[in-house]
Amino acid sequence: MLIKISIVVIAFYFIYQKLTNNSGLAFSSFTKIITENSIFSAKSIIILSFLSIFNWFFEILKWQKLVSAIKNIAFKNALEQTLGSLTASLFTPNRIGEYGAKAIYYTKTFRKKIMLTNLISNALQMAVTTFLGAIGCYFFVSKYQMALNTSKFFIISIFALFIITLIVFIIRKTKFRFKGFSFEKIKAFVLYYPKSTIAFGIGYSLLRYAIFSFQFYYLLTLFNINISYFDAMLFITTMYLLASIIPSIFIFDVVVKSGIAVYLFSFVGINALTILSIVTIMWLFNFVIPSIFGSYFVLKFNFPETNP
Repeated sequence: MLIKISIVVIAFYFIYQKLTNNSGLAFSSFTKIITENSIFSAKSIIILSFLSIFNWFFEILKWQKLVSAIKNIAFKNALEQTLGSLTASLFTPNRIGEYGAKAIYYTKTFRKKIMLTNLISNALQMAVTTFLGAIGCYFFVSKYQMALNTSKFFIISIFALFIITLIVFIIRKTKFRFKGFSFEKIKAFVLYYPKSTIAFGIGYSLLRYAIFSFQFYYLLTLFNINISYFDAMLFITTMYLLASIIPSIFIFDVVVKSGIAVYLFSFVGINALTILSIVTIMWLFNFVIPSIFGSYFVLKFNFPETNP
């Protein structure tokens, strides 16, 4: 019980620190700007909450569907595992704690497969983010004619390709193992995973992406930013692409997104305070509030005595 309480206390402490000691956006400035723009009206709260609920609803459905390839679970179980692992992973680098948090809901027989399933789940969301982000980034660079040093870009690309090739070669030529997982077993698990289940996972990932990207656009309209949906999506997709490839502690993911968003939206003259406030609100609705509900599942968690 002490461990469960400690996880919840640490998660809440990080949330508190982020809200009250944000060097980029003082809490007083944040409350002032949302008050002046009447952001939290009854209508906007309902719409923002509705979008956040569906964002996590599809994440829960995705987890339930992906796990079904190993073990059928009820929606209630998927809900508990998804939100509980969110709370437990708040203060871990790149949500790494989510893997262990979800695995302990199962008996030892299933844990490695559950961790690999979670890897597939995150990889599918990353694939959607990368694919749509690459398209958005291409049009963003084309439209706003960002100055790129082609010679440096070429050198960096060649170096990156060399490193990737070297890593792949080393993995293929050695018996690579990580935390008890061999590369061969990981590869076999992914290749033989039901393709129809993967298709559902991609579909749910696309739905989630459509929801939280629209939520960001909706917040822009609440702050009276005059920008078309298409133009906004160029910035939003590029922002999520760049933020997803920069390693960060999950609780400070909002800091990473803030810096990238401020830079990107400066191209259309949107002030930094507005963008920082939008990113903070997105973080509150999509991570802080769900993690509060997740803390309940953390506190009531018990190790499984039989297969869930």
